[in-house]
Amino acid sequence: MLPIAGSGPIERADAARNRQKIVRAAAKLVAAKGIDGLALDEVAAEAGVGIGTVYRRFPDKGALAQALLDENEREFQESFISGPPPLGPGAPAAQRLRAFLEKYVDRLETHGELLMVAETETPMARFVTGAYRLHHSHLVALISEIDPETDAHFRADAILAPLAAAQYVYQRQSMTSEQIKAGLSDLYRLDD
Repeated sequence: MLPIAGSGPIERADAARNRQKIVRAAAKLVAAKGIDGLALDEVAAEAGVGIGTVYRRFPDKGALAQALLDENEREFQESFISGPPPLGPGAPAAQRLRAFLEKYVDRLETHGELLMVAETETPMARFVTGAYRLHHSHLVALISEIDPETDAHFRADAILAPLAAAQYVYQRQSMTSEQIKAGLSDLYRLDD
């Protein structure tokens, strides 16, 4: 398993067990009730732990949502770090960038509401996670290869901006995921 960039220290065994119980309970409630199943008091009751234990591990719904997304994020990271081309190494940078955007949209399609909670429950949460920093760094490397003269750091943020989960969930009210992918490709001129 790949560690998520910026992840915290190793947990004590009892803390890890409680964390796993809480995450399993949250996943069960989300499966049964949707995103509304992330009420922390209901998660505590389902996990058989006190609400204080939940809050020590997860100070808000956003932190719990991030934990629920952990495995999916690890798989995504592995796919663009070492997976097969065009998402992984071995394809030209422009093809890898397009594949990254398409895979990101696929993740939003599957986990958009949960990602939205993870990104918006705590101010600035989207930008301070190890996941965002790794996505940004990956895009900086691709952009620098495509156009060494551009400000790759700014452009990486600009590319990630329309991939905010709240934006995607809003757009899906009137567009298909394929329309969004095509729009991103056109916006960044990835068909050239």
